[in-house]
Amino acid sequence: MTARPSPSPQIGVFDSGVGGLSVLRGLRRRLPDCAISYLADNRHLPYGAKSPEWLVERCATLTQVLVSQGSALVLVACNTATTHTIAALRQRWPSLPFVGVEPGVKPAIAASRSRRIAVLATEATLQSERMRSLVGTHGADAEVHLLACPGLADAIERAADDALETLIEDACARIEATQADTVVLGCTHYPLIADRIARRLGPGVALVDTAEAVCRRVESLLPVRIGAQAEPRGALSIAASGDVELVARAARRWLDEPVTVAHSAV
Repeated sequence: MTARPSPSPQIGVFDSGVGGLSVLRGLRRRLPDCAISYLADNRHLPYGAKSPEWLVERCATLTQVLVSQGSALVLVACNTATTHTIAALRQRWPSLPFVGVEPGVKPAIAASRSRRIAVLATEATLQSERMRSLVGTHGADAEVHLLACPGLADAIERAADDALETLIEDACARIEATQADTVVLGCTHYPLIADRIARRLGPGVALVDTAEAVCRRVESLLPVRIGAQAEPRGALSIAASGDVELVARAARRWLDEPVTVAHSAV
């Protein structure tokens, strides 16, 4: 009798809201056989206004939920949460692989013709020690402009088009003032409106999103997988701690498959 193969490992993903869908979309394309559990903590959006201490405790709670559901790896799909909490999470769960997302300062500088880049991110991300380290390590011979975008992630979350137009215009005007030719999308919410930013800035400005690199890193850290031929499509579960319908609308818009969003009491 042929032994039945073990299921592929589950990936746990959390974000402050729908921004992590930009990474989840890449994971579903790259690792279709893997089961994924996504937790949108939109009851506490935005993370960019929270203290580092609060973020550490909250992200530990979210991680515990994903671990209890059987996740073999946890992806922190939020730049703010990554910069402030991933070291503490790794210390608390030393045997659990964690992958974070951080602004792509290094690839942006490498791609820039003028060695002049702009980083769009939340204020908390821009003020973090990790951001200072990225700029200090990779930006010594470049001009790096850090541009906070208060309210932008929240407007993307709510699909508030009127507010979005104003916020995008403001951000793009500030980018143009720096004369940067490369822009880092330093929040996982921002790639969801990358097309609108690109249209406003024009073809002379490149946008850098690290989602593909993050997905490659997740794949490299996963335990042995049974492969797509044995299990062509892993299960996907999505839950929200706040407005379920808001997350459901975003998932229908941004993902390539039908989904149902549940409420999480976390």
